[in-house]
Amino acid sequence: MAVHELRPKPEDYSYTFGGRSPLLSVKPGDIVELSTEDCFGGRVRSASDIPSKVVDFSELNPVTGPIYVDGAEPGDLLAVHFVSIVPSRKYGVSCTFPLFGALTSTHETPTLQDPLEERVWFYDLDLESWTAGFAASSNGAKIRLPLDPMHGTVGVAPASGEVRLVVTPSTYGGNMDTPEARAGATLYLPVNVAGAMLSVGDGHARQGEGEVCGTGIEAAMNSVIAVDVIKGGAAAWPRLENDDFIMTTGSIRPLEDAYRISQKELVDWTSDLTGMDSLDAYQLVSQMGLAPAANVCDPNYTMVAKLPKWLLGEAEAYGGAHKRLRAVAEAYAASKK
Repeated sequence: MAVHELRPKPEDYSYTFGGRSPLLSVKPGDIVELSTEDCFGGRVRSASDIPSKVVDFSELNPVTGPIYVDGAEPGDLLAVHFVSIVPSRKYGVSCTFPLFGALTSTHETPTLQDPLEERVWFYDLDLESWTAGFAASSNGAKIRLPLDPMHGTVGVAPASGEVRLVVTPSTYGGNMDTPEARAGATLYLPVNVAGAMLSVGDGHARQGEGEVCGTGIEAAMNSVIAVDVIKGGAAAWPRLENDDFIMTTGSIRPLEDAYRISQKELVDWTSDLTGMDSLDAYQLVSQMGLAPAANVCDPNYTMVAKLPKWLLGEAEAYGGAHKRLRAVAEAYAASKK
């Protein structure tokens, strides 16, 4: 197990998937300790820093990478295990934007209502109590919220030389904004180019399902990931696994189609793992599946479909890749004691 460090300078951050040279090359089974900036590039430092005034749109949502993974080839599956995700500053930021979010007019769905006010909420992050401090700007109410750090944007280079802005989620991953991408989970991404070209960013100290206002508690992170390559295992869409669930994703508009993609992927995966035909798997998913929204605000919406792993019996996804990466993570943690 080799351990690498990736701490990009401001000029090193990427704003696209594809079209960039790698910052680091690693091997399957390696660990990467990396830092990520918040979605505002660290420029929003107080409630008076209005994002549209201090951040250029082209510099929103910087990601760390790309990381070249030796041996990853088109048709393979890249496994990314989140060993740890910890806020690197004592604050996080959330906001409303005039034409962004699920409950307002947007550029794609204009209405006659006035755009929302652009307002900033500044959260103090306490790593000892593992909480974030919410303070209402209207009546002074204060509530401590439990931290649940995640990475909203994780992806690989798209196929056919395509270059995509990091804000759009699709088959290559990207800005899916699912809280399921937390420490202890493994994300599976289809490899489209040699080396996969993995990038990670958009840390949220926590986020509700759907990211309804368009932002989580945006925070810079110190994270640790472990990577592996599953030869010839590429799925059509990103998948996730933790100790309790297998999960599939779909990212598109309308939300109904994102839901359908994620559910179809889960039925297919369940059929593959259990040996059931598609209608039996469809029935099982219909009765036991969960369907959390990941985001309903990005250029593409993202839905997640989940199935408890105990229903799969002894079957293990990708030959037990998640379990192997959990062991790598445990060995890394033990080496740090």
